[in-house]
Amino acid sequence: MKNVFVLLIISFLRPVSSTPPHLKYDSIFSFGDSLADTGNLLLSGARTFPFIAKLPYGQTFFHYPTGRCSDGRLIVDFIAEASGLPYLPPYLAVAKGETFEHGVNFAVAGATALDAKFFYSRNIGSQLLLTNDSLSVQLGWFSKLKSTLICSTKQDCARRFEKSLFLVGEIGGNDYNYPFFAGGTIQQLKALVPLVVETIANATSVLIEEGAVELMVPGNLPIGCNAVYLTLFRTPNKTAYDRNGCLKAYNSFSKYHNSNLKLALENLRHKYPHAKIIYADYYAAAIKFFHAPHHYGFWNGALVACCGGGGPYNFNNSAICGSPGSKTCLDPTTYANWDGIHLTESAYRVITMGLVNGPFTHPPLTFPPIKPF
Repeated sequence: MKNVFVLLIISFLRPVSSTPPHLKYDSIFSFGDSLADTGNLLLSGARTFPFIAKLPYGQTFFHYPTGRCSDGRLIVDFIAEASGLPYLPPYLAVAKGETFEHGVNFAVAGATALDAKFFYSRNIGSQLLLTNDSLSVQLGWFSKLKSTLICSTKQDCARRFEKSLFLVGEIGGNDYNYPFFAGGTIQQLKALVPLVVETIANATSVLIEEGAVELMVPGNLPIGCNAVYLTLFRTPNKTAYDRNGCLKAYNSFSKYHNSNLKLALENLRHKYPHAKIIYADYYAAAIKFFHAPHHYGFWNGALVACCGGGGPYNFNNSAICGSPGSKTCLDPTTYANWDGIHLTESAYRVITMGLVNGPFTHPPLTFPPIKPF
């Protein structure tokens, strides 16, 4: 674990790319799950998903594992680059004494929006939980850090936060993944959506009350296009799939979550007219490369994982990426899916460009267009 910590420290001290900065942020504060985690799960000492602690994770950009659940950079990394900022240190590194200046990442791989006790008390997918560091725990970390290190006075916080971006997610996907993977039905899980959305909206409200003035809240990705869903819920019924080979019912579930989230954010805009609350449409930004993978350089398609243990979508739960029996593709840049669950750096780059340059943020980000990363 000591070596992992050293690698993590190096990873966020590396210089950013030479892309000219155009975004206006001085700091970024990020919350969420494995789509945004830059090392907190590993630093927490979690042993339930150790494969991200070794190659091939991180091979494309950092050339060693950093705790990111991908071959390289994540959306939060690209947004930091576009702002001319260093990569965000994970909170647990800061808690160990590492200095920071331009923001902190509180996201934890495997985290849920709802508290872990919710799943344990109802026994819905609780046996699969990777971490108890839910969104409320991450908010607690932020509050603690704010009162000790981020700013000394209310006025100091106001000055700092007016030039900060708060990324509230992506979060909520695991609230559905765990129960789905444990056998829950779409109809059963639809009952969870209002609870998950309310939790995300409440967290956004808490951050605004803490002084945040610009927040980006992402929706869920099209899970019906993900290799793990395509493998676990594979069916001979051809009508279950859309023209891209994605499972229609699960994509519809993602849309259901997203529509509820957008409505909740609209209510928050009325409550906090001074805050800029941006909905980040991860679904629409990603679905375009499932529609036309070759257009984005995904010559091996968007449904099959680069790293995995075989099968139609190269996802095998008994030989997941990084474990014995798994293999990694020669060129991850030609794949959209990394390990069956998470996307490649190349896919995250496409999504980020759609967010920063439009049209997948609502209201739109008001920045000059940036060049491709």
